[in-house]
Amino acid sequence: MMQIMIQVMVLIVGLGLLNVWLVRANLKTAFRGGAATNLREEFSTYGLPTPVYYIVGFLKVSSALLLLAGLWYPSLTFPAALVIAVLMAGAVTMHMKVGDALMKALPASAMLIMSIIICLSAV
Repeated sequence: MMQIMIQVMVLIVGLGLLNVWLVRANLKTAFRGGAATNLREEFSTYGLPTPVYYIVGFLKVSSALLLLAGLWYPSLTFPAALVIAVLMAGAVTMHMKVGDALMKALPASAMLIMSIIICLSAV
């Protein structure tokens, strides 16, 4: 039963990140930092330079794909989940930096918690 819960978390985190970065990157959501209407504006709101947007995007998309691949190749799970956890900790920190309401940091916080649980299960 626990293994199924971990696999569900892997699907939520992996597919969730792909959704945010590949499908909804240019859409306004209630969870964007500050008054940003898309991901690029959100990074600008946090005071981050444009190259950081591309680096984080690459890391999130590639880690999400590796995390999903970990369902078939378990040795990929821990490193992918660890990278995602670090990035999600950064996302939560950025929301706090700009004084966002706690609700805006909820998705990143949930992804952080699930990524930590996935890491712990893969050790």
